Amino acid sequence: MNLNQQPTVDQLARILAAGRDNLDDHILWVCKRGDVHIDALANDADGEDFERTHPELRARMPIYRRGKGYVGKKAAADRQFVNDVFQTLNREWNLSQGQGQVRRIASYC
Repeated sequence: MNLNQQPTVDQLARILAAGRDNLDDHILWVCKRGDVHIDALANDADGEDFERTHPELRARMPIYRRGKGYVGKKAAADRQFVNDVFQTLNREWNLSQGQGQVRRIASYC
């Protein structure tokens, strides 16, 4: 899913469905090209460590802690949640244009 190429809520739902909520913490992030990624993290990982190792990162959601229901098939089926994340990503992507710093997204639309 690329935020510059008319993304859809269904594309985001597929990305969220790929995560395994019961296995790992996850981070949902956007690279400089506008591609949306979700990566598994070591337990109790720090978002700042992730930022240091991913210089292409432009924006990121808060870390989704294991077992909280933010990723996986159930999360992807929650249309309100997916829509909120989708709207937030699009808003933050638009706000990040022309800025050199990482946008740390703290809340949903």
